[in-house]
Amino acid sequence: MRTLRKVAEVALDFPRTWVEFADPADPQVVVRADVTWLTSRWTCIFARGCPGIDASRPDDGCCVHGAHLTDEDDRARVEAAASRLEPHEWQMIRRGRRGGVIAHDADGAATTRVVDGACIFHNRLGFDGPHGCALHGLALREGRHPLETKPDVCWQLPIRRDFREVTRPDGTTYTEVTIGEFDRRGWGAGGHRLDWYCSGSPDAHVGREQVVHSSRAELVALIGPAAYAELVRLCATVPTRHPASA
Repeated sequence: MRTLRKVAEVALDFPRTWVEFADPADPQVVVRADVTWLTSRWTCIFARGCPGIDASRPDDGCCVHGAHLTDEDDRARVEAAASRLEPHEWQMIRRGRRGGVIAHDADGAATTRVVDGACIFHNRLGFDGPHGCALHGLALREGRHPLETKPDVCWQLPIRRDFREVTRPDGTTYTEVTIGEFDRRGWGAGGHRLDWYCSGSPDAHVGREQVVHSSRAELVALIGPAAYAELVRLCATVPTRHPASA
């Protein structure tokens, strides 16, 4: 029987350094970014020591829940990618072809289906094929970045993007785009019940590059190339340290 080890996490709240700057491509947008998170050494450790968010399913990482789909474009991309998967690279292909890959939660929001305790796209350990996300594997086979095949929430995690409309004292307005850490609270109230979560664990802060560099493709997709270039410049000039990367 597998013995699960206790994995440390840092406190949710600690001093962070933020920067704000006007998007060079759109003066009506102000980017607000958590430099403490973006200069951390976080990296995904799935299949490299990740104990999973559910201690009873340590090999399933954070795939034990269905991924909430953000809009129709997100759903269409996932369904199109699923149609290109082959039996040797998708363990649940028969169930996906028969019953579809989309379900709806109690509020009617579209999600990927959960089958036998994990996302329908998750290939379990022991499958005669790649372990992990079949959509991720498809992207690699096709020479794409996984953001072109996976649900938005999956390729963004654990980066969080939020929008807010701000009115200045003079009555003018701008759109604030916040880029930060998707910590436990990003999952809603249920996030506090996760057995482990990666963004605050020193075990996952072992990357060779800072997040601002290792997640270049994701950040460019989220804020655009001009804002990303300015973000890189600022991250190089602001001293800060994430406690999990210490």
